[in-house]
Amino acid sequence: MLRIGVVGMSPGNAHPSSWSAIINGEFDGDKIAAMGYPAVADYLQANKPTLGLPGARVTHVWSQSRDTSEMIAATAEIANVAADAAEMIANVDAVLLCRDDPENHVAMAKPFVDAGLPLFIDKPLCSTKQDLDYFSSEIEKGKFIMSCSSMRYASELMAVKSSIKSFGKMELVTGVGKKDWLKYGIHMLEGIVSVLNDPKPVSVRNVGSAVKNSVQITYEGDLQMMLHLFNDLVPTMQLSFFGQESWRTVEIKNSYAMFRDNIIEFIRSVQEGKSRIDFAKTKQIINVMIAAEESLAAGGQAIML
Repeated sequence: MLRIGVVGMSPGNAHPSSWSAIINGEFDGDKIAAMGYPAVADYLQANKPTLGLPGARVTHVWSQSRDTSEMIAATAEIANVAADAAEMIANVDAVLLCRDDPENHVAMAKPFVDAGLPLFIDKPLCSTKQDLDYFSSEIEKGKFIMSCSSMRYASELMAVKSSIKSFGKMELVTGVGKKDWLKYGIHMLEGIVSVLNDPKPVSVRNVGSAVKNSVQITYEGDLQMMLHLFNDLVPTMQLSFFGQESWRTVEIKNSYAMFRDNIIEFIRSVQEGKSRIDFAKTKQIINVMIAAEESLAAGGQAIML
């Protein structure tokens, strides 16, 4: 049995509870709803027959406070609340860092990285070049660090990828969604590049504003991508692919399935001894995310990669 530790939580992110429930196969919907996530309780209930992953269990949780840890533990039948990172390290085989506040990821990840534990870090991995350099150097030393948006495994995008040859040469991809660039733009970006086999970015421009990001990305072969993340937009996540011979628009709705497949890929990675996502792909995505922030600060200037 693979013993997994969960680290959480950050405001607005229910992953410590929902991911633990997906693995353990048990959840308390009332407690999850009381934490402010009734929609999470609803999708766990709707998918109850597929909850539970054989050969793995979340056995420990550790967060910024004992009360928070106990609250998370109660939502998904997690048996142990760790007092600190050291206690978790001594008792688990792998760790899910279920926080999406990238500015804190290095500090939260470091004890587990130093201990050599396999580690999955929730999206985005980081938001500065300095932090990206840290993770890159640790991976070069042989440390097991995996990070991605679960959108990489979205079933709606897998359907697009299965018919991608019929599109001919891809010319344009657009995305429209709600919320901020760093935490939600990465969903769009990672989902799209996974369909296109992670093309190489050339330049990035953010011609929007802090609350209305409009990011233009040029890839090798002159593929154009335009992503719009507006804070006050109606909740949606729509992606459109335009080739010379065909096109497709999809709306991402099945978050449960992509979360489950993401966790399965991490567990498979642990079993195989290395991340099943080449870190070069993750690094490329994070560089685009950072470049968009730099471009916005520079008044929409193009940032060359």
